[in-house]
Amino acid sequence: MTGKIIKGIAGFYYVRGSDGKTYECRAKGVFRNRKIRPLVGDNVEISVLSEDPPEGNIDRILERKNTLIRPAAANVDQILVVFAAKDPEPNLNLLDRFLVMLYQAGIPVVIAFNKADLVNEEYIGRYRQIYEPAGYQMISISTYEERGIDEIRRLMRGKTTALAGPSGVGKSSLTNLLMPDANMETGDISEKIRRGKHTTRHSELFCIEQDTYMLDTPGFSSMYVDGMEPNELKDCFPEFGPFEEDCKFLGCVHIGEKVCGVKQAVSEGKISRSRYDNYRLFYEEQKDKRRY
Repeated sequence: MTGKIIKGIAGFYYVRGSDGKTYECRAKGVFRNRKIRPLVGDNVEISVLSEDPPEGNIDRILERKNTLIRPAAANVDQILVVFAAKDPEPNLNLLDRFLVMLYQAGIPVVIAFNKADLVNEEYIGRYRQIYEPAGYQMISISTYEERGIDEIRRLMRGKTTALAGPSGVGKSSLTNLLMPDANMETGDISEKIRRGKHTTRHSELFCIEQDTYMLDTPGFSSMYVDGMEPNELKDCFPEFGPFEEDCKFLGCVHIGEKVCGVKQAVSEGKISRSRYDNYRLFYEEQKDKRRY
């Protein structure tokens, strides 16, 4: 029987089979010997050991379309990156790290700013001016007022969507609205440190409707850009592309060069200053990693 891994806890994998049942499975030792780890989202072949209770073994992991390391998942069609518009204030450095990582993975991204009930449209517009020119679809939602939830449903229909973002921004509340049966635990924002308590303890795939899955993942407070050369980083900022033809040197990295179309675009307000500043910071981090 074929199925999809929807949850993995302590060596057990829960597989939603083609018959609609969820089977508690172990992975065969061959995976461990080959150092292959089954991931949430994997399409698998299982042998059924028992119908009541539903139990089985994972015999084979089918070919993956893509793989994410953090969050650990496979076969993701898109990522919904959720940040709060306010309370806590969005950490744009962290958001840009997410976007670089996901650009590397080649997975489409939608940015959702939650808690829109706490701000006005002009406030949200500041973020639109940063991310929409960079080619990202951005929506504002409010899980408190249930605003924008229907739009989220339309975006997710027929796809496997992973939710990503830091703690305390409302990912679990969004999960509860989209899939009430998920019954995710929600947590209050810590008044002392103004960031969320970690309330999601494992990655889990929820079937919202036919062929529509959502992956809720543990909250993140940090993320690092790994596995690329410093001069490749600029390609993860798609808004740079149209201005690179005005750079004097081929392969310009838009840092120290005097005649640089990207730097000129930043100075003219055509590219977001915060995005460029984060690019420079990430570039220096990559150079330091290479040095050591």
